[in-house]
Amino acid sequence: MWSTNSLWFEVAIVSIIYAVGNIVFGHFEERTPKFRRVGKYILTLVIVCLVSVYLGRTTAMSFLAVFLIPLLYVHGYYLPKKKGINGWTGEPKSRYYEFRHWDKNIFREK
Repeated sequence: MWSTNSLWFEVAIVSIIYAVGNIVFGHFEERTPKFRRVGKYILTLVIVCLVSVYLGRTTAMSFLAVFLIPLLYVHGYYLPKKKGINGWTGEPKSRYYEFRHWDKNIFREK
């Protein structure tokens, strides 16, 4: 009944990662344009599916797992040590907004 011998498995895995990421960490992307967020998802999905087709599922899943390395580096070392921002909470908000080049005054009338 259940078969994982199609690209739908890769689509499901990437979609689950992005869904959980948006639920848990979406507030860090509050000012990122929607087209950029959707584009990032589609690009990741296309890359993972192409890697799976041409190099195999194991390589594609390894490709996804390798992205944990820069995530841990940025959140565990770069943000706290170099920028003074908590890599898991994004605090202080003013430094995080400055790092992302966002306007810190979100309540200003236009």
